[in-house]
Amino acid sequence: MNKIVLSILLSYPLLATSLPELVRIGIAKSTITKRSKLDIEYAKETQKEKQSDQLGSIDLVASYTHFNLPRTLAPLTPAIMKNPITAANVATTKDLFGTGVAYSVPLFTGFAQSRDIEMSAIATQIAQSKRELTQEQLVYNISSLYLSILALKEIYSAQQSYVATLQKLEDQIRDEVKFGKKAEIDLLKAQSDLQGNLSYLEVIKGNIAITKASLASLVGIEDIGSINPIKVSVSKPNYTIDQMISNSSHLKRIEVTKLNLKKASKMVEKSGASKLPQLSLNSYYGYNYGINDDSNIHSGDFDSKNNWQIGLSAKWNLFDFGKSDASIQKAKIGEMKADLERRQAILDLKKSLIEALEKIKQEYANYQGNLKQLSLTQKSEKIERVRYKNGVSTINDYLYAKSKTHLAQAKLIESKYNYQKGKYYMNYLLERGIK
Repeated sequence: MNKIVLSILLSYPLLATSLPELVRIGIAKSTITKRSKLDIEYAKETQKEKQSDQLGSIDLVASYTHFNLPRTLAPLTPAIMKNPITAANVATTKDLFGTGVAYSVPLFTGFAQSRDIEMSAIATQIAQSKRELTQEQLVYNISSLYLSILALKEIYSAQQSYVATLQKLEDQIRDEVKFGKKAEIDLLKAQSDLQGNLSYLEVIKGNIAITKASLASLVGIEDIGSINPIKVSVSKPNYTIDQMISNSSHLKRIEVTKLNLKKASKMVEKSGASKLPQLSLNSYYGYNYGINDDSNIHSGDFDSKNNWQIGLSAKWNLFDFGKSDASIQKAKIGEMKADLERRQAILDLKKSLIEALEKIKQEYANYQGNLKQLSLTQKSEKIERVRYKNGVSTINDYLYAKSKTHLAQAKLIESKYNYQKGKYYMNYLLERGIK
C-alpha cells in the first residue's frame, strides 16, 4: 500500500504535502541517495572479487606454433626412444596445436589475500555508513529549504497585508487631498511607498518559486505545489556539549574515521606479505594436435596426444633493494594519517556542535528581541497615526513608523524559522534527522 501511495506521489505534481512526505520521497528518488546505494553495491562486488581470488581460476587455453623442425606431440621418454621401430611411430609435426584446461590457485600469499578480503569488508561498512550520512544531509537540506519556503510564504502574506494597508492609506489621503485636508505631496509620498512595496511583493513571490524549484530538484520530482505549515515553538535551548561529545562514538561520521583507521592497519599487515614466501599450485589437462611429418610412418595423418601436469611453485623474495621496506613505510604513514583524521573528526564535530548551539542561542535571542521590538513599533505606529491625523507629524513620520513595524514583523518571522533551522542542523550533526 505504501508503495502505491509513493508511486502516485512521484507521478504527479504534489498538491499539498508535508515535510515527512518530501523526506520519504527524497530518500527514495533522489539521485544523491541512489549514488550512495550504488557505492555500497560496488563495495560488495569488490568484496566478492577478493573472496573469489582465493579459489583461483579455471581457464580454457589454446595455442598454435609453427616450427622449422618437427616436434613431438608429447614429450619423449627413454622407453620410446630405445626402440627404433617404435620411434618411427612417434607423432611429430611442424604445426603444433594445443587445447586444454588450466587451473591455478595461490596456496599461500603471506596473508595478503586475507588482508584484501578484510579490507574490502571494511570498505563495504564504510560505504554503508556514508550512505546513512548522505541521507542525513539530504534530510537536513530538504528541511532547510522547506522552512525557507514557509518563511517566505509567511513574509509574503505579511507583505500583502502591508500593501493592502498602504493602498487604504493612499485612498484615504487621496480623499483628504481632494477636500483640501492634506497636501498633494503626502499623496505622492504614499504612492511612492506603495509602489516600492508592490515591487518587493513580486520579489518575494519570485524567491518562493526559486526555492520551490530548488527543493523539487533536490527531492527528485517535477514540481512542488502547496506545502503544509510546521508548528515552530521557540524555547530556550537546552543542550549540553560535553554530553553530546561523550555520546558521539556511535555517530556514523566518527565511525567512518575509525573504519578508515582499521582499513589502514590492515594495509600495514598486507604490505608485510612481500617479505614472506609465496606458494601456488598450477595444473593442466589437454591435448596436442598436429599433422604427422614425413619422418613418421603415418605421414599426413592428423594425430593427437594427451597431456596433463600438476605442479607447485614457490617464491621467496630475499632482496628487492628496499622496495618492500618502502611499501611497508608508506602503509604505516597511511595509518598515521588515518589516526590523525579520526582525531580531527572529533575536534571538528565539537566545533560544529558549539557553532550550532550558539546559532540556536542567537536566533532565540533574536526572536525574543524581535518580539519585543514588534510590540514597541506597533505602539509607535499607533501614536504616529494619531499624530498624523491631528496634523502634528508628517506623512514621512507615519510611513516610517509603519515600515518599522512591518520590518520587525518580517524579522520576527525570519528569526523563528532560523531558530528551527538551527534545531534541524543540530539533529543533522547528531544524526537524528531520519529517526
